[in-house]
Amino acid sequence: MTASSKNNLEGALRGVQAPIATAEEWRAAWEKLLEKEKTHTRARDALAAERRRMPWLPVEKDYAFEGPDGRRSLLDLFDGRRQLIVYRAFMDPGVGRFPQRGCIGCSMVADQVAHPAHLGARDTSLAFVSRGSQPDLQRLKARMGWEHIPWYTLTDDFDADFGVDQWHGTNAFIRDGDHIFRTGFINSRGDEQMGNTWNYLDITALGRQETWEQSPAGYPQSQPYEWWIWHDDRKTDPDRD
Repeated sequence: MTASSKNNLEGALRGVQAPIATAEEWRAAWEKLLEKEKTHTRARDALAAERRRMPWLPVEKDYAFEGPDGRRSLLDLFDGRRQLIVYRAFMDPGVGRFPQRGCIGCSMVADQVAHPAHLGARDTSLAFVSRGSQPDLQRLKARMGWEHIPWYTLTDDFDADFGVDQWHGTNAFIRDGDHIFRTGFINSRGDEQMGNTWNYLDITALGRQETWEQSPAGYPQSQPYEWWIWHDDRKTDPDRD
């Protein structure tokens, strides 16, 4: 830490002082807090279990998007997988400094997105959608290091129909053959938690698909850890099929 940084830190902390504890006192305080954190975790698991019991809303329209390889349907965005998560990012003409810069909040969300290969291991795809043109979006992706995020251009009323025309939000879908259903929706501060593989899976109809979860009978499940991969190569472990 430079002297300037140290001085800035000391200035920021002036007047902000927590109690000073011994090692024993600190551990006792941590263990007390840990009980509350475990309660919070169990409540979050219960909420995710409720999400897995949400009704499914049929998607009746044929939506179209522009991608780097041309026109794609909503079904195409699944990329052959069972589930799809779509985040509406405001990389749009007339918003902020676009196309030089994307929406600062949506940019923070994009910065936090884990590699989608881990979602793919749970039969789930991820896509970002915006009103910006493909050339602008692809340039911004390359500049910001978001190459791992599939990003498409909206061409119709998808955003209005799914509650993301005025504000960002994350929709979850599932398909049965060619039939698509909306299964979940997160917006406002709920999007603060998105980007993490676990949190993405927790908003889907099938969840993490692990045996410890309280899911309806017949839902796909496997043991924790068995499905974990390295994002660059699913075959790098010689002991794993």
